[in-house]
Amino acid sequence: MGLGRRLYRGEIDVDFVGKWRLWYSLSGLLLVISLAGILINGLNLGVEFRGGSVFSFKAPTANIEQVRETFQEEGVHQPIVQTAGDRWRVTTEALSEGTMNQVQTAIAKDYSVPTDQVDIQSIGASWGGEVSEKAWIGLAVFMLAIILYLSMAFEPKMALAAIVALVHDLVITAGIYAWSGFEVTPATLLGFLTILGYSLYDAVVVFDMIKEVTAKLGHTSKQTYSMAANNALNHTLIRSLNTSLVAILPVAAILFIGTTLLGAGTLKDLSLALFVGMIVGTYSSLCVATPLLVTLKEREPKYQAIARRIASTSGGGKGTKSSKSAAVAKG
Repeated sequence: MGLGRRLYRGEIDVDFVGKWRLWYSLSGLLLVISLAGILINGLNLGVEFRGGSVFSFKAPTANIEQVRETFQEEGVHQPIVQTAGDRWRVTTEALSEGTMNQVQTAIAKDYSVPTDQVDIQSIGASWGGEVSEKAWIGLAVFMLAIILYLSMAFEPKMALAAIVALVHDLVITAGIYAWSGFEVTPATLLGFLTILGYSLYDAVVVFDMIKEVTAKLGHTSKQTYSMAANNALNHTLIRSLNTSLVAILPVAAILFIGTTLLGAGTLKDLSLALFVGMIVGTYSSLCVATPLLVTLKEREPKYQAIARRIASTSGGGKGTKSSKSAAVAKG
């Protein structure tokens, strides 16, 4: 019999809820590291947000150091050199029109490129401010819609647990961006919004099963809320893992194969956000959202009474693993 079928039948029970201290400690560590990266390194905002100049040209025989040297000789500080397919893409600080013309001429001379084939794009910082403002508005609307939907379809405590998990995913993904030095571009923002939807989907699948299972709990129930929630989580475990694996594989191909072998550098900003967000989102729906929901629900008088009755009928013995989890979640 396969592992997945054994999990679904309840023959293998992973005590996610009972290990809540482990998950909270791990998440706390990841959040501290992520916030440290954001505070120490900051996010490497792309030219679309901070403003600047972008040069694009073909030079098949050139390498990164040669291209960087060409720009530095013209007085450009810290040019960011990337490949975009068969073209070079160099991002600089905002340059005057005279300096841009000088750099354009130097590129044409050094790499035998016609001047009119050296594309120049000048981007103002105000445009990036508008993009950031719209992104924050979009995020706020998304969060509000999540709260309203989960509160109506499930209950406010599930909405709170899902929002905490989403913020958890965003902070950790942003922290990895800060430590890695990857540029934050409009594509990155799209990736962030995408992982919010993915993480929410995973949480809704788990919460829907928990709602179905815990609806049957009553004063004569043989299960506490935490025991029932943990069983529901185990029933959706294989589905969550399979969904995550299928979604992560193509993203991993874009991130690791596309950016290293094919030189698709423009895709890495989006693919990194998706890759990290999907992994963290799967973890948070299983190990953050559900234990937090159980912690909130086990404080309700109804479920406290069930937990006390089950604990008393165990006769003070060593009890079961799940009943211990209930007592821990209640405290």
